[in-house]
Amino acid sequence: MKKIFVFVLFVLLLSAGSGLSAFGQLYNTGVGARVGFFNGLTVKHFMQEGRAIEGILATRWNGFIITGLYEYQREFPDVANLEWFVGGGAHVGFWRDGTGRFADETVSVFGLDLILGVEYTFDEIPFSASLDWKPAFNLVGRTSWWGDGLALSIRYTFR
Repeated sequence: MKKIFVFVLFVLLLSAGSGLSAFGQLYNTGVGARVGFFNGLTVKHFMQEGRAIEGILATRWNGFIITGLYEYQREFPDVANLEWFVGGGAHVGFWRDGTGRFADETVSVFGLDLILGVEYTFDEIPFSASLDWKPAFNLVGRTSWWGDGLALSIRYTFR
C-alpha cells in the first residue's frame, strides 16, 4: 500500500508542475494538504477560466481513498480573492476493517462525490485556503452515504 501511495503522490506532484496557463484565474495549480475527517493531499488545476479538476488522496480507517472532482469556480462580487465552487466526481477506496461484524475484512468501495465550498487566494504569499463540504455516496462495495466530508485545504499555488 505504501508503494501505491508514493506512486499516486508522484503523479499528483508531476501534474502540478505542468506549464498550462491559468486563463485569468488567481492561480494555475495548487498543491497542499486537506485536513478533516479524511486527511490527505490535494492537487487542484485550472483547465480554463472558472473550471478546475481536483485530485484528493486521503487516508481513513487504515486505508486510503482516491477522489477525482470537476469543479466550477466563481468569484464573490465585491470581495477580492474570495471565490465559491461547486462540483462533482467519483472516488475509489480500500481499507482494512478491524471492528464489528466486518472485522479483519478488506473493504473496497466505488462511489460518487459532490463538493461545495469557498476558497481564498492570498496576494502576498503563494497560498490558497479553502473550506468545503464533500459528501459521498458509495455505490459499489459497502454501500453507504458519507456526510462528514467537511475539510480545510491549504495549497501552495503556482501562478
